[in-house]
Amino acid sequence: MSSRAIRMERFAASFREAADIVTLEELPPAVGEIAVRNSWCGVNGVFDTQIARNAVDYVKVDLPTFTGVEAMGVVEAVGDGVAGFAVGDHVVTTRFGGGYRERNVASAGRFVPVPGPEREWLALASTGVSALLALDHGEAKAGETVAISAAAGGLGHLLVQLAKLRGCQVIGIAGGAEKGAMVRELGADDVIDYHAVPIGEALAGRKIDVAIDTVSGAVFDAMLANMADHGRLVVAGAAADLEGKPEIVTGPRIAHSIYYRGVSVRGFMNGLLTAKWPAARAALFDLYRAGKLDIRFDQPGFAGLEGVYDAVERLLSRHSSGKVVVDLRP
Repeated sequence: MSSRAIRMERFAASFREAADIVTLEELPPAVGEIAVRNSWCGVNGVFDTQIARNAVDYVKVDLPTFTGVEAMGVVEAVGDGVAGFAVGDHVVTTRFGGGYRERNVASAGRFVPVPGPEREWLALASTGVSALLALDHGEAKAGETVAISAAAGGLGHLLVQLAKLRGCQVIGIAGGAEKGAMVRELGADDVIDYHAVPIGEALAGRKIDVAIDTVSGAVFDAMLANMADHGRLVVAGAAADLEGKPEIVTGPRIAHSIYYRGVSVRGFMNGLLTAKWPAARAALFDLYRAGKLDIRFDQPGFAGLEGVYDAVERLLSRHSSGKVVVDLRP
């Protein structure tokens, strides 16, 4: 028996150029391991591209290396010494190297159980956890105004809903009328279409208590310029800065923007908060069971490991809405 996986064989400008689909012999789980047949994987296009370029400072890449972070599937075998997992259980992993593969044999500690086979549990256990903890990092409270960039994306559309559940006023920033309509449908009080109005102009005069930015560039600048006293700007990504090239920025240093208003700029790295993941997952699962979260997926969908390459490029195109996943079921 064999299964397939996407393995990075070389560093290159794009994920497609760097990684190949390889065939692997299926091995039984060793002591402390479980074997999982993956059903879905979640796609992180910016991260995948930066990994392909060996440009992620906090991940040491030794070639060849398996790829992908998020996947869910069904336990098909349990190694000796493993408690808490049984054949047929549905599980999720959010650890690098376990995502873009049809079968994953790894330490049981790399997996968490989920209630069922639906892809919604994958979105909650991965992107949902990031959204909840990013709001916590910004200390978002009832009555505050929260601005969210890329609000129609996989992370953004969950941030909108979670902020509303906290009693916040939400400004959703998205590109295009269709994405804007989705963000408003999910509960945003105000929607900014940066295709129609420059983001700096659209945010001018606002008093933002919490801003969560995954874009950088002009969006970051506009948010920072319009923070309320004691506002918190959470940097959760920098999609617009994929090339990582230096820019000439003709403006005051950040100190002038934060000092007089007591504003803080906070870096959010979900991978540094693993101790908080279990409680965040439990809270999200409860909200979903109660019907309080609407999880959206990008359309059209993608299938098979071959579809991962297209899904990565779809994310980079900025045309996607909702969570981008790939169906790995036979």
